[in-house]
Amino acid sequence: MLQVLRSLGEHGVDYKVIGGAALALHGLARATEDLDLLVDPTDTNIARLREALRTLFDDPNVDEIVASEMRGEYPAIQYIPPGRPFHLDLLAKLGDAFDYPAIEAEFKTFEGVRVCVATPRMLHQMKRSTVRPKDRVDATRLAEAFGLEG
Repeated sequence: MLQVLRSLGEHGVDYKVIGGAALALHGLARATEDLDLLVDPTDTNIARLREALRTLFDDPNVDEIVASEMRGEYPAIQYIPPGRPFHLDLLAKLGDAFDYPAIEAEFKTFEGVRVCVATPRMLHQMKRSTVRPKDRVDATRLAEAFGLEG
């Protein structure tokens, strides 16, 4: 995952880490098998995203990641790198509530890599009202660790 984040930065991809990896970047480790990325769905940014992934993975499926799909009715693509024990969930928005511009984010440095990650407050807002039990647990952990209410 760190290689992916490094490559995204090197290629100027506009993204924000959300989900379990975001919690870990804020010091709240939780097991996860994916890297959830909210990406700006512009043509230019998705082209940079493809290039970043091509530098890491010899996989023609990278070319199937297209901006028009990221701007469509279901703006989510799951990319599974060949031979890797994780996958990427590439999202342009989450329902009607959260899209790329709406996600408050900050930069963290993780093992020398500058990473754009949703803030604890934003993650809490995203997770506190979902139906998934693990999201509610995450919301509680965020509230306790960062003094958030709700």
